[in-house]
Amino acid sequence: MSTPPLPSSVAPSSHGWAEPIALPVGTTAVVYCEGQFGEQDGKTANGLVRHSEKYEILSVIDSRHAGADAGTFLDGTHNGIPVLGTLAQAIAHADRVPDYLICGLAPADGLLSPAQRVVLLDGIARGMHIINGLHEFLNEDAEFAAASLLAGVTITDVRRPRDKKDLHLFDGRIFDVTCPRIAVLGTDGAIGKRTTSTLLVQALNEQGIRAVMVGTGQTTIIQGGRYGVALDALVPQFCSGEVEHQVVLAFEGEDPDVIIVEGQGALSHPAYLTSAHILRGSRPAGVIVQHAPGRRTLGDFPMVSMPTVASEVALIESFADTRVIGVTVNHENLTDAEIEAAIDEIELDLGVPATDPLTRPLYELVDMVVQAFPHLAERRASAQR
Repeated sequence: MSTPPLPSSVAPSSHGWAEPIALPVGTTAVVYCEGQFGEQDGKTANGLVRHSEKYEILSVIDSRHAGADAGTFLDGTHNGIPVLGTLAQAIAHADRVPDYLICGLAPADGLLSPAQRVVLLDGIARGMHIINGLHEFLNEDAEFAAASLLAGVTITDVRRPRDKKDLHLFDGRIFDVTCPRIAVLGTDGAIGKRTTSTLLVQALNEQGIRAVMVGTGQTTIIQGGRYGVALDALVPQFCSGEVEHQVVLAFEGEDPDVIIVEGQGALSHPAYLTSAHILRGSRPAGVIVQHAPGRRTLGDFPMVSMPTVASEVALIESFADTRVIGVTVNHENLTDAEIEAAIDEIELDLGVPATDPLTRPLYELVDMVVQAFPHLAERRASAQR
């Protein structure tokens, strides 16, 4: 099953997304991801199945894969979360109406299709609160607003930014953050940066190195991340300042040994600017680059060829005062032998460690960090004594 949820009273208050999210009591949730579970545009659902601190994920809706176990389908590891065909089946499986219906879709345009609207409105009519991570704010949609009012439920538009008067410009407070920051960037969108960031934070903490994650997208916020902002919903002027603000909050609130900053898009990507703001706002001492050797074109932009990992590394290191400390491999479209060959080739060509966080031991990720920041080795050694 997914990670046990935090009590509703522990929901973050002033850490940084749109408004302090005061969620109704309850934690059970169904994730709607029709036609996209396991795909790039289903990354919110994929992430919630792998990790959720705020919700108990009961099932995923995608009729294409009905009957599968979500964990087995995604990662080859059974987790007891079934994939079901319809909302009615999800409610029957839960044996009651779950508290939340989460929109697990993350299309590039951030909009709902007519068929998707019908399912979310059905959830409202059945008494389910809606968690929406799209660019389309459902509280501003007359049909959804009326339906939620009639049913007495809430709609949480996770990507809605705060008022501009409450946003932060870059002000240099990042220079007071004394622990290393590591940004997990990539060569494309929807390539696994958030998953790698989450696994890295978990692995570091398990080995005695206090780590905290700063999220930069809607999925991390929905998962229950305590520090984060949906960067692609902001006016660009405030993006680097909001990243800086979240990193400072994480440093002051947690006193960590290291801060991991989730990446978005790619610095080379023609459609996204967010990697530049992450580099400027967090000023990372190190960068991990996530790459999919089996991907030939950009995920949502098939007219554009994938960059090489070497070219992305060179671009990052020329754009910011930082260094790439390792590469993580997304194994889509690769056999195990091809994964191993890709890792060996990257290490030989770039001279940095490489691993696949989902198929290789997680200590390899920790090794990557400790090799780059040797002072963290003592923390790790103390925990192992």
